[in-house]
Amino acid sequence: MIHKKSFSFLILFIILLASKHAFSQNPPQTTSLNITRAVGSQIIVDGVLDESIWKNADVAEDFYQTFPIDNEFATEQTEVRIAYDDKNLYIGAVCYTSQDGEFIIESLRRDFNFGRNDVFAVYIDPYNDQSNGFSFQLTPYNVQREGLVTLGGDVADDWDNKWFSEVKRYKDKWVIEMAIPFKSFKFNSIKEWNINFLRNHPKINQRSTWIAVPIQFRSSDLIYTGKLIWDKPPTSSKVNTTLIPYVTAQNINNLEDSTIIGSVSSANAGIDAKIGLGPSLNLDITINPDFSQVEVDQQVNNLGRFEISFPERRQFFLENQDLFAQSGFPPSRPFFSRRIGIIGSGSSAQQLPIRGGARLSGKVGKNWRVGLLNLQTGSEEIENETFAAQNYTVAVFQRQIQQRSNIGGIFVNRLATNFDENDSTINNAKFNRVFGLDYNLATIDNKWTGNTYYHRSITADSSSSKSFSHGIFTRYQTRNIRINYFHNFVGENYNAEVGFVRRTGIKTFGSNWSYSFYPEESKTFVTHGPEIRFETTTDPDLNTLDREFNLGYNFRLLNTSNFNLRVSRQLVTLRSSFAPNGIAEDILDAGTSYTFNRFDLSYNSDSRKVFNFRSSFSAGEFFNGKRTNYRLDLNYRIQPVFRANINIDYNRLNFSEPFSSIEYLLIGTRLDLTLTTKLFLTSFVQFNDRADNFNINTRLQWRFKPVSDIFLVFTENYGGDFETNNFLPEIQNSNKRNRAIVLKFTYWLNI
Repeated sequence: MIHKKSFSFLILFIILLASKHAFSQNPPQTTSLNITRAVGSQIIVDGVLDESIWKNADVAEDFYQTFPIDNEFATEQTEVRIAYDDKNLYIGAVCYTSQDGEFIIESLRRDFNFGRNDVFAVYIDPYNDQSNGFSFQLTPYNVQREGLVTLGGDVADDWDNKWFSEVKRYKDKWVIEMAIPFKSFKFNSIKEWNINFLRNHPKINQRSTWIAVPIQFRSSDLIYTGKLIWDKPPTSSKVNTTLIPYVTAQNINNLEDSTIIGSVSSANAGIDAKIGLGPSLNLDITINPDFSQVEVDQQVNNLGRFEISFPERRQFFLENQDLFAQSGFPPSRPFFSRRIGIIGSGSSAQQLPIRGGARLSGKVGKNWRVGLLNLQTGSEEIENETFAAQNYTVAVFQRQIQQRSNIGGIFVNRLATNFDENDSTINNAKFNRVFGLDYNLATIDNKWTGNTYYHRSITADSSSSKSFSHGIFTRYQTRNIRINYFHNFVGENYNAEVGFVRRTGIKTFGSNWSYSFYPEESKTFVTHGPEIRFETTTDPDLNTLDREFNLGYNFRLLNTSNFNLRVSRQLVTLRSSFAPNGIAEDILDAGTSYTFNRFDLSYNSDSRKVFNFRSSFSAGEFFNGKRTNYRLDLNYRIQPVFRANINIDYNRLNFSEPFSSIEYLLIGTRLDLTLTTKLFLTSFVQFNDRADNFNINTRLQWRFKPVSDIFLVFTENYGGDFETNNFLPEIQNSNKRNRAIVLKFTYWLNI
């Protein structure tokens, strides 16, 4: 095994040598913006830039287009000014428009879709490392969106914090005034920060930035930033402490659980705390957490052989989640926070209640990021089976090296705290541990990116041999060319119980090649070009298990629409029995192989229209039969108060006798009413005939103060015979599976 690992790291070393010239390139030319302290009259956040500080402040202007071209000034310009006082960072911006005040706004809900709204955004790197930072964004209707910037340019918009803003709209412009408390984000006390400003103007399908960003890169990439020069380095205040208590009351009626008779009402309470330890480190504490207000996952029809993952939505796990969640590769993560509290797998999995925990995360000094998480669950006894209480610990670090690269480490430990080896009813092993190292590469010119990792697992009741996971990914990207290579090896005994691992005992190799044309004189296309992808998966002895080849062509249009077509050929060898139609009696034997060809076509319409849609069609062979799939995503909005979405996923599977042909239909309908920027009503209805389930989830949210909310959540599930409509409650009430009503109050209290 040693020589294989050495060979893998040798590949990365050769790649680094080959790209040595990239490290010697000068960074993009930067522009500076001076920030001075506001003296005299206090800045009133009212969307009117009439204070004296704004008249004397430096102006960031002459924005460049970054889309649909990147070699001209923006046709609709933006001006930005910055100031500060003891408590806040202030940003004033004027966004000019010739569209007579017509804006594209999906809704008044926070954390909006960036690409589908008129937006002004600021990207701040207060560590001067061009890798980590924060983003604050506004629409012309003063709808807020904030996010953590990680890995040089990824923006995680599931981070929430308290800040203040007002917007004034005029016929030829909209004016922004923002106040971001220094308590609300972390920073280093240094004289120079990195900063950039972005304007998204969908009416003319144009994005522009203060510092020019090449069209092939993300506008959020922190390598393309100017310098924010302070007259005096900002200093953090004393230890910042925020308490977020909650109280819930709920009524649950579960007719599928024989241990519950009728409805059960209960009340609960708990508290979260955020404690700022210095300017860049944060301690989060949770006691008896409750996540009942978190929106349900959108259901999918998974016709594949392997598990799929859903994103984390619980607030406690979100801040700095890249530190914990990005180790490894997507098919082989050593830590996946949604596993916490879940013991067992498949239909036997059980959710244990989380009693409390703590998480420390943030920057230490100039080059270090650290994270430490510990959570404790309770124990459960269900149907004569004991699920021991669990303690989960995750420790991570990152050390920045060179300009934008870093090396990191991770340790994950699940420990059964009341484990009794003599108790035969206990479901799980005493402990499971994973540890390893990661290296993330990003060159100063942004052309080379990649990462490599090596992890091992230790479990009390399994062998330590072949318990490794390893991978390499590298990408080379220019204006026209994008090439990447990856491989991922997962040992037969690798066991990351608190992670996400699709399968073990495999070696996967693959590469993507694409080329982009930018037709300068075209009045239709922004860009178009071909893409080739191939991937091979073998067993440890290099016997082929899966092989896939894709050839596609992608078009992106000036009216914001796009369409893609693709043909593929795939070989699959089953390592275990599998029912391709989801019917337990129709089993394909392990060891059998299948080759099938497919055709895929997708089209997304002009997203600026009040009615727009996304659609896809695919057809071809599917194991020992054929599969046809239609997907349609319909969107309609009444700006800015109402938005409706209908998502349809239809699969038709045709097989020869004795296998059964079958059709699956999944429909999801989401209605979103945003009466103000503080009052939201969402209803999400999902109909899934494969799971024989009809789900209703309705959530009313009143944000009565910044980051303080009252939620009223109603959830109901029905099962039954969908073909005869017996799932409807008024027709057959006995098909009701469960119902829950939850009232939750949360309050954000700064101490």
